[in-house]
Amino acid sequence: MGEQPVSIERIAEAAEVIDAVFLHSPQYECEPLSAHLGVATVLKVECLNPIRSFKGRGTDYLMFRIEVPSNGLVCASAGNFGQGMAYAARKRGHRVTVFAAVNASPIKVERMRALGAEVVLEGEDFDAAKEAARIHAEKTGALFVEDGALAPIAEGAGTIALELTRMDDPIDAILVPLGDGALVTGIGVWMRRASPSTRIIGVVAEGAPAMELSWHAAKPVSTDSIATIADGIAVRVPVASAVEDVRRAVDDVMHASDAEMIEGMRALYSDAGLVVEPAGAAGLAAVKKLAGELSGKRVAVIVTGGNITPDAFERLVG
Repeated sequence: MGEQPVSIERIAEAAEVIDAVFLHSPQYECEPLSAHLGVATVLKVECLNPIRSFKGRGTDYLMFRIEVPSNGLVCASAGNFGQGMAYAARKRGHRVTVFAAVNASPIKVERMRALGAEVVLEGEDFDAAKEAARIHAEKTGALFVEDGALAPIAEGAGTIALELTRMDDPIDAILVPLGDGALVTGIGVWMRRASPSTRIIGVVAEGAPAMELSWHAAKPVSTDSIATIADGIAVRVPVASAVEDVRRAVDDVMHASDAEMIEGMRALYSDAGLVVEPAGAAGLAAVKKLAGELSGKRVAVIVTGGNITPDAFERLVG
């Protein structure tokens, strides 16, 4: 992760210091899903907290670790990372400016503002917004925070794996939605030490395949455009250091189509009563695709976020 490798010791520290509202999220086998898939399916539910996603773990730990300049912080986000940044900054009295694409999810923009972030809509997609954020930071002297490039963000996310390893039964594989790579890196680093036989599989959106292409090429591969409903994992330009980290932490990277993620959203709603956004269902979509290979295995799915309006959910799932 940039300058500093992700560390087991700091993941353990993060589990002690991260705001308790983000820790110890529900983790249990969802028997109706297991029955439908033929795979023992453990859900790690990260959408039941004040920002409805796992991102609060990494942002809270980041702010515990860094010195924040008086000019505050700048980042880019499709919405969930920005909410995590806003929540952690508000708690500590820091200023944060979030750049998001002009077509960013309205509910995510509204929530970032409600949490005290200044939100600037600029650029056609997340990566264009990130470029604008970088320029703004250089101009104002604020600290530019890039999700995927900073070890503490991945270390905070890695606490999810630490919690999963406390379950009574071992886990054969973990399916992890893969955007910029911080989540799967944190989980992979912890599991490599705690449970080396557990397979770590990253799942990208088929319409945003940059990280899958990069993983196979062993170097960053950008795409010209992206086309997916899963804004939370819609990466067009990979973070170079994150590509290396993901290659070390992950056994495989695959993709799920929008239709497969919608089917996953539907299954999580009907079998587990969970309302999740498309990216949050990528892991479950992957289990269904791998059901033959994973048959009889015990598999964990990270349900990463649930920031979606009732209208949008109804439109996709109804």
